Parts: sequence; C-alpha cells; structure tokens
Amino acid sequence: MKRLVLSFASLLLAQTAFAFPVTVDSCGTPLTFDAAPKRAVIQDLNMAEMAFALGLQPSIVGLTGITGWYKVGPEFKAEQGAIPELAPKYPTLENLVAVEPDFFFAGWYYGMKPGGEVTPDTLAPHGIKTLVPTESCVHLDQNRPAASMDLLYGDVEKLGKIFGKEAEAGKLVSNWKAQLADITAKIGDRTGTRVFLYDSGEDKPFTSGKFAIPSAMIAAAGGDNIMADMPTSWGNTDWETVAARNPQFLILLDYQDGGYRKLLDFLKAHPAMKETEAVKNEHFIALRYAELTPGPANIEAIGKIARAMHPEAF
Repeated sequence: MKRLVLSFASLLLAQTAFAFPVTVDSCGTPLTFDAAPKRAVIQDLNMAEMAFALGLQPSIVGLTGITGWYKVGPEFKAEQGAIPELAPKYPTLENLVAVEPDFFFAGWYYGMKPGGEVTPDTLAPHGIKTLVPTESCVHLDQNRPAASMDLLYGDVEKLGKIFGKEAEAGKLVSNWKAQLADITAKIGDRTGTRVFLYDSGEDKPFTSGKFAIPSAMIAAAGGDNIMADMPTSWGNTDWETVAARNPQFLILLDYQDGGYRKLLDFLKAHPAMKETEAVKNEHFIALRYAELTPGPANIEAIGKIARAMHPEAF
C-alpha cells in the first residue's frame, strides 16, 4: 500500500510538472513560465485578494501598495498572515529587487507608471516576470474592448495557469458566473438606471469610464454608467456633464471607513449636482476600493449595487 501511495504521489507530481511550460498574454506580450513562481510580489488590495482567493500565500514574499491608501479589515490581515508589505504605495526598484522575486503582479497606475522606474522592461533584467492586469492595458493601448467581467475572470484564470492552479481558478470563475446569473434573474427587466460613480475630486470628479470594470459591474446590476463613453478606464470629467446626465443612483468610493460621507456632503452642496435625482433622493451605495477594481470582491459588490438600486427585486 505504501508503494502504491508513493506511486500515486509521483504521478501527481509528474502531471503538475507536465503542465509547464505555460504561456499567458500580458497586454499583448506573451509571458512563458517553465515552473510556477516561488517568490511572488503582489501590488494593491484587489490583486492581493485575487492571489489569496487561489491560496497563493506560500509563494508570495511581499505585498506592495496596501496601507498607504487603504484601511484593511481583519479578514485581509488574516489572509496576509506573515507576508510583509514592502512599500505602502508604489514600490521602488530597490524595494522589489531586495526580496529577489521571480514574479510581480501589478498594472499601469496599479503600482507602475509608463516610463517609470518600475516597469516590466526594468524588472526583466532582474529575472522578474510581470503580469499586468487586463483593465490597465488601456493605458498603453486604447484599441481594446469596453469593460466586461472578463477583466476579472481572465486575470484569475491567468494566475491559475501560472501557478499550476487552473482547476481552482476554473471553480472560482464558475461560482462567480453562477452568482451573477442569479442576480440577473432577480433583476429581470429592471434595467437602465443612470449611475454615476464618484471616486474623488472637487474641481473635477474622478470616475470610471469605458474600460474600467465598474461599467461592467453597473450593467450586471441593472444600471448604465453615465460616463461609459469616457475613453479611459479611470479619469476626470466635469461636473456640468455629470449634472446634465442627471444620475439616478450614485456609487461612492469609500477609501476609509465612513469616508464616503464627505463625498455625499460635497454633492449636496454642489450647485448643479444637488439638483440631480440621485442626490436629492440620497439614492446611493458606498463601496470599498477592492470592490470596484478587478478582484473577488466584485461579485458581492454587484449584488450590493443591485439590491440598493432595486430593493423590490430582492
């Protein structure tokens, strides 16, 4: 029996080894891995939650870009465990090279800036392969499709492939799709609610456009992002345009506990925005950063938006 168990274990190891090399697409650039990364660094809250959802903690040597912007809850801290944070916001090349990583999961304006110190090209000579989340590819190539939930599904499937966890990734995605199908069924024909996402900014509001995942999330919840014609992922618009489109529902980004109240108070005092349906009726929901950037929290957030917009359906 012992010999049989050893043979079975050997077979499993052989099958895992046989899965490599694997190649995935990173913003149009093929990335090939001969084995699963052993020393990964993950940037940002949402991408860390993706990695945690696949149980990648044993392969992660550091996180970056967490505490400089967000207050994390006990669940995240428990998932993080003893994994250190190497930089509270954007890492420097020195931050990364010091821990000798072989993999970096970060995007354009999610830990990297075009032409900056830390890019896939500057990391490659140090043996670090960079997977760029699909939502951020638009910053280098605007010839991309509008946002869909594939921004989440595809990136999780890529991570699964890279780390030899394709089955786990497939199960996650299947469960998410089933949850969204249930939400869609409940919403029925309750669609078309005009939605504005307010992230920050007073002179000019910072919001999500055509290529950012909130557009897909809003659609899945039975709404229309009023700034879905803005040809970027995240960017600035003007208050006149927002007010003229008269949003019926607001999504307020809550970076810290209760921080959304400042946004709501500003809208109530704004001479144009205070006349919109959403502000007059205080019809809104506050969501965390990780709920509005590609990550596992998107699915529950779609349910929250749908319930807040269409309480009668739930």
